Amino acid sequence: MKAFVQTGYGGPEVIELRELAVPVPEAGEVVVRVAAASLAAGDYFMMRGAPFPARLAIGFPKPKHDHVVGLDFAGTVEAVGPGVTGFEPGDPVYGECLGACAEYARARTDRLARMPRSMTFAEAAGVPTSACAALQGLRDQGKVQPGQHVLVNGASGGVGPFAVQIAKALGAEVTGVCSTGNVELVRSLGADHVIDYTLEDFTRGGRRYDVILDNVASHHLAEARRALKPGGIHIPSSGHGGMRWIIAAALTAPFTRQQGRPVEAKTTSADLAALAELIDAGRVRTVIDRVYSLAEVPDAFGYVDAGHARGKVIIDVEGGA
Repeated sequence: MKAFVQTGYGGPEVIELRELAVPVPEAGEVVVRVAAASLAAGDYFMMRGAPFPARLAIGFPKPKHDHVVGLDFAGTVEAVGPGVTGFEPGDPVYGECLGACAEYARARTDRLARMPRSMTFAEAAGVPTSACAALQGLRDQGKVQPGQHVLVNGASGGVGPFAVQIAKALGAEVTGVCSTGNVELVRSLGADHVIDYTLEDFTRGGRRYDVILDNVASHHLAEARRALKPGGIHIPSSGHGGMRWIIAAALTAPFTRQQGRPVEAKTTSADLAALAELIDAGRVRTVIDRVYSLAEVPDAFGYVDAGHARGKVIIDVEGGA
């Protein structure tokens, strides 16, 4: 099979196309014929080997042999491993694995679910990591309740569009923060209010929020907390702010009623099933920025690396996904 392998740490130049054997599923796994994949923040950090401890999982001093890039995928089950129930060859599925930018991928059954009936493979591939981060941040860390005021900072990136829609589905009044060119997009996703950060600083605007889901870490923790109500919750999304946010939140927690609860997203079959229900009910959709072919994976990484993706960047592995 064709697959893109990471040979070192750095930019897109460390990724190269190779011919590998089709994987064989182990116990609790399936092999999926990948129709489409998408790139998320986790892919970028793995490519860069940052933060440094990530290299312990991928390989040190360089990635392990035949480390295939890509996390999020959608496709059809090709084979099932020993003890697997609930999935059989031909089932359309989506989820997370190590090695989605390939014609075939091996995935654990606790990290995939049946695809939403209303989505294409390309749309479904954009969901797993980003939508799970938004869902777990708002539902689990933020405990968002109907009528609460939620601000999504970075409302037009990979996680932000899902966060706006999920917060609305939870019954919140939602404010999205984005650049001028994305204001109409964020409004179309259901945001009640949209702040153009080039014109207004949400930490100085006077409005106070019950929950802030922060995808970009554009302000210091103390500044972000100015926009929180007493007892409000600030949620740095994983990958942005890093340990600086986690340590700062822990050190300041005894001195404020406001809370900092970083979310380290984990893709689970239960949350993928919950997201599929929201999607098929018309409450959540995928915003797709660009679609690349499998041969163009380095170009896709270069685009994500530039930091201007508007929604999801999709890899059409089979063609026509």
